Amino acid sequence: MIKNKLKQIWAEGRPTINGWLSIGNAFTAEIMAAQGYDSVSIDIQHGALDYSAVLPMFQAMRASGVVPMARVPWLEPGIIMKALDAGAYGIICPMVNTGGQAAEFVSYLRYPPLGQRSFGPTRVSFAAGANYAGEANDEILAFAMVETKQAMDNLDDIAATPGLDGIYVGPADLTLSVTDGRLSPGFDREEPEMLDALHRIVAACKANGIKAALHCGTAEYAARAIEWGFNMTTVAGDSRLLAAAAAASVGRFRELVGRVAVAGEKGAY
Repeated sequence: MIKNKLKQIWAEGRPTINGWLSIGNAFTAEIMAAQGYDSVSIDIQHGALDYSAVLPMFQAMRASGVVPMARVPWLEPGIIMKALDAGAYGIICPMVNTGGQAAEFVSYLRYPPLGQRSFGPTRVSFAAGANYAGEANDEILAFAMVETKQAMDNLDDIAATPGLDGIYVGPADLTLSVTDGRLSPGFDREEPEMLDALHRIVAACKANGIKAALHCGTAEYAARAIEWGFNMTTVAGDSRLLAAAAAASVGRFRELVGRVAVAGEKGAY
């Protein structure tokens, strides 16, 4: 089986950057995967896509050698196993609030005797190479999302779950829950209570020998997160990057054309 490059990078003590796909299109996935990310995750939960888009997106990413991952919609075995069979080398599961739920999540990713994953690697048996059944338990990553007040209350139990590889922080939902809706959801938090929550998560991960990952809005904030001890950061995503680049291009055009118009009014053509 082809080895998980994320594990190799982390073993060398280096952080990783994760790309994010919310647009259900194989060409978009291919473009993003070719930009130098260590991993790229398909957002099945909130992305504008369904399973019929997921498989060709994984196929399109294969040529780049990027580690393919997916965020599933919920803690539900069917979609977790289908995403793995389609080619995911890591699963990010939302709204994991207790140690029991974390253990349940891990069980869906592992073949017996370590879990209850059903065997039927339709595509991944070709994409991942030989001996998938014998090596998948060691290569597939399980990331539980901590994004609620309840999850923060059970943080130590979640982080201590056998077989869990890491905690992935969803800052938008975490902000809503931790502050009881007082603060609007969003990335790159600066509020003291949110920074405290992030540092607590890093500490829990380190204490249990697992990885800490954070969804960020900017590269600058992601770099700060790495300094705090996060091992993986996601920076923006396809839809946000497309919107930002398009807005910047249009804005620059308006600015330049405006200058020409003003100059023309003064007879400076």
